[in-house]
Amino acid sequence: MTIPTGARGRALLAADLARRSFAPSRASTRRIGAEVELLPIDADTRCIAALEGNGPSVLPVLRGFGASRCWSEARTEKGTPCFHLPNGGRLTFEPGGQIEYAAPPAHGASALATHVRSVLEPLRRHASKEGLQLVAAGIESERDVWSTPRQLDAERYERMESYFATIGPHGARMMRQTASFQVCLDIGEGDIGRRQWRLLNAAAPYVIAMFANSPRYDGIVTGHQSVRAACWRRLDPSRTGVVAGDDPVSAYLAFALRAPDMMRRTTGGEYQPFGEWVDTGTMTPDDWHHHLSTLFPEVRPRGYFEVRGADSIDPAWCVAPLALLGGLSYDPTALADALDVLHVPGDVLECAGFAGLRDPSVAAVSAQLAEIAMQGCVRLGPEFLTEADAALAHAFFDRYTHRRRSPADDVRDSATAATA
Repeated sequence: MTIPTGARGRALLAADLARRSFAPSRASTRRIGAEVELLPIDADTRCIAALEGNGPSVLPVLRGFGASRCWSEARTEKGTPCFHLPNGGRLTFEPGGQIEYAAPPAHGASALATHVRSVLEPLRRHASKEGLQLVAAGIESERDVWSTPRQLDAERYERMESYFATIGPHGARMMRQTASFQVCLDIGEGDIGRRQWRLLNAAAPYVIAMFANSPRYDGIVTGHQSVRAACWRRLDPSRTGVVAGDDPVSAYLAFALRAPDMMRRTTGGEYQPFGEWVDTGTMTPDDWHHHLSTLFPEVRPRGYFEVRGADSIDPAWCVAPLALLGGLSYDPTALADALDVLHVPGDVLECAGFAGLRDPSVAAVSAQLAEIAMQGCVRLGPEFLTEADAALAHAFFDRYTHRRRSPADDVRDSATAATA
């Protein structure tokens, strides 16, 4: 079956998006999930460690840790290694060897934070004893990308890397060196879901700024609070950034059709927008769904909303982004209040990654969002955020956000102290 050309084909693709990507969540309206990435750094070389090989390597360390916890090793649909946890979580790898833990969705920020900490904190302690530091940061800090090889050989990654190489080095940096903390949220019914979409896209720059944690790259402290965010701004503007529009399905359809299909080239060796491929009458629904998986906006619809902007942060602080985004999205009053204060001029994404909370306007809105979110969590009740975790989230915002700081500033302070 191929996708029809013209208006009929676009109507079918819009219906597919509405059904598969933007449909309201059925099980609950307050589940929350997370995908947490860590950089496995060899303690001696300060490079990302090999998955397998000489010296401390990642797979043997994970096998040793998981053996007593009933982890089962398998292969992903791409043919790359992964581990399944008895509780439904899954541990996979990014192309450069970065570890990603996808936690099962929980009914509340506290339940999810407790789970994430219970998996990752003992894993980090075990890895440290084996010569691996599982670093929570937005990017590998001590090497340039050319010293960090791609470790996974899946065809998808080969095609992605070839495509990004036609634009510049930032795609390779993203694939091989970056790590994030992604939050996944259920989609509400009707207007609630549309308002969540508006909120999360408008809030995206402030999420980047509040959790920026990658000011250092290739051994130096850069001018950016988040080098990871700088990579995302430059690797391919046609498939990244914020997707704005009052009609989420129409806006996302236009975004997807404009983005080049990185999986195929014309006979002349060129990449062209997916919409132009549709007009050839040769594209199938599988091609469409694969293409959707190669789009990387700040908020990605996947049958839930995946918020992608935060750099990886220490799991001890993981309740802060969960409380922020859960409180804003799930409490109706917080959702309305946040929409009242949010505005996104064209340069805010770039500013958020570069200056972060050092920019007065970004800092002011971020502080407002933190307060609105925490009030929303109070209204959602202790089943969503316990008193102890609320105190921990407040501690993060008091230490960083309300002082116009992010975890990146701790890295800057350490670098300054080391050279003093």
